[in-house]
Amino acid sequence: MAPLIQWYPGHIAKAEKKLLEQLKLVDVVLEVRDARIILSSQHPKMPTWTNGKAHLVICNRVDMIPESWRARWQNWFRDHDQAAYFTDAQSGKGISEVMKAAQIAGEHINQRRKGRGMLPRPVRAVVIGFPNVGKSALINRLLNKRVVASANRPGVTRQLRWVRISEKIELLDTPGVIPPLLNDQEAALRLAICDDIGQASYDSVLVAAAMLDLFNDKGIPYQERYNFDASLAPTGIDYIHQLAQTGTYQGDQDRVARQILHDFRKGRLGNIALEAPPSLLNSSPIPETNPTP
Repeated sequence: MAPLIQWYPGHIAKAEKKLLEQLKLVDVVLEVRDARIILSSQHPKMPTWTNGKAHLVICNRVDMIPESWRARWQNWFRDHDQAAYFTDAQSGKGISEVMKAAQIAGEHINQRRKGRGMLPRPVRAVVIGFPNVGKSALINRLLNKRVVASANRPGVTRQLRWVRISEKIELLDTPGVIPPLLNDQEAALRLAICDDIGQASYDSVLVAAAMLDLFNDKGIPYQERYNFDASLAPTGIDYIHQLAQTGTYQGDQDRVARQILHDFRKGRLGNIALEAPPSLLNSSPIPETNPTP
């Protein structure tokens, strides 16, 4: 059976090759993940890319998960001696902590340079992550002004570019990088649900149906928003099919699926973390805040 999610654009392949060349110049890696899917939004090559470099994990979109789940993840990262920061790049939440951490990493680097009889220089950091996790928005916040393109869709950043943050820090902005093959289809599905890979890589109806099946398994409510009882449709695909026959959808299942995915991505179904720390993998990602209207 063909994979549910499958996409690898040529511009990303070229960007990854260029990234490997630039990584030789980099001191600090700012790895941006989606706070809703912290495990799935880690690139499998990240351990290799961060080897021998300072590594800061930035969990963006923290505003879209319950506060209690943020605390669970913070404890998990702390137990694994990993520097992790939770941000909402759109509002600027948590950005100052990231800036301070990057500056501290730079100070350590220049201390080593001084010990070798070398002059200090700005720390060179790179921002890496899947498409649409908020890399460009993060850089704009670090600069406190808009200097790189940012939009709520994957693939906006197409070229590697160096951006001077201050006299102490230079940042390399990179296009979203996904693995050559999406072998882990569960992770790929979560990336698609959260809009962290290009829409051309999946069928919206199948992805939305899989998301509703996950919600049904975990007891996450969503039916009230659509005024349609899920008990009448035992599976996600049944729900989409039957909902499409109601209201103004006129049988358009793709329209229903895109609406459901859009509602989740905008937080209208509540603040939902789709993944728990490995020690809590059986925990239910039930939202703890009211859905937005």
